[in-house]
Amino acid sequence: MTTNRSTEPASHEYHADAHVLSGHLQRPIEQKIEQHAPVTLKGRRSGHLTRMAEAVSIEGLITFERGHTRVSGSRSLKPGHGWVTLSTSILEGLNVFEIVTADRMVSQISTEHPDEDGHFPHVTFLGTQFENVRVSGIPLTIRLNYGVCGKKPEGDRSYLDEMSFLSTVKGQTERIAHANGLPKDLKGQYDERLANIERLIKNGGSRGSGKPDHAPSVQCSLVSEIGKDIEERIPGARVFGHVLVVPDFGAISLGEVTVAERWEDPKSDRPSNYFELTVIRMNLGCVGHGTLDGGTSGNNGTHHP
Repeated sequence: MTTNRSTEPASHEYHADAHVLSGHLQRPIEQKIEQHAPVTLKGRRSGHLTRMAEAVSIEGLITFERGHTRVSGSRSLKPGHGWVTLSTSILEGLNVFEIVTADRMVSQISTEHPDEDGHFPHVTFLGTQFENVRVSGIPLTIRLNYGVCGKKPEGDRSYLDEMSFLSTVKGQTERIAHANGLPKDLKGQYDERLANIERLIKNGGSRGSGKPDHAPSVQCSLVSEIGKDIEERIPGARVFGHVLVVPDFGAISLGEVTVAERWEDPKSDRPSNYFELTVIRMNLGCVGHGTLDGGTSGNNGTHHP
């Protein structure tokens, strides 16, 4: 029997965000770092928005030469394809306390929601890249895994219901949480992440529990490995998967991805998946104190009916 739901005209609610840099510096000065070049696309109207920032300096302690953000949403012209949303953040000439520098880093997420008979999207991170990232002038070797989220789950299910994806996240998190020599604060953070992912697996996934007061999420990384040669060149430096801990500086996390569920439309009977990628995240200590996120893009959408 044909239902009213199936006869509703198809439409799509776009949602994409991006910004270049944000954080909170506590020492040697106290200063909140507001989002630089923020841009947002939200609504049923397709579009393309851009912003730029140049020659930004946070009291000379944190600087970048240029930043670009872009968000767009449109209907695909390819037969059998649906609505495509793209969010991009480009950060060039980053310098943090003369210790972490990078020529260019790109955070990019693209999702495609099916034209019909679908609610959850296919996601790709192609375009994300790291160019000449250095610590105290020493280059990092960074290996990327663009397929960390795997294929779009079959049966139009949330990524947080897909056991193969959850198992991948568990393995990546477990290797860091159980690593010898992991600093205490990171140990607590990754133990909590591991408990969360194990709980999801035990429950058979999220089962659409992403309501406003309980939004499940998991964290993983596009970076499968940072070259351990940096440990030989900087005394005391340690690599834990996509995380680099540098004595007298802090922890540097690369390519962090959050996959979550959100109820963007209160009328919907299911949540939508939300993806966020931050190419570099720093928790500073000693030389300076504070937190810093560089190159953040976020992307999801809601399909009707």
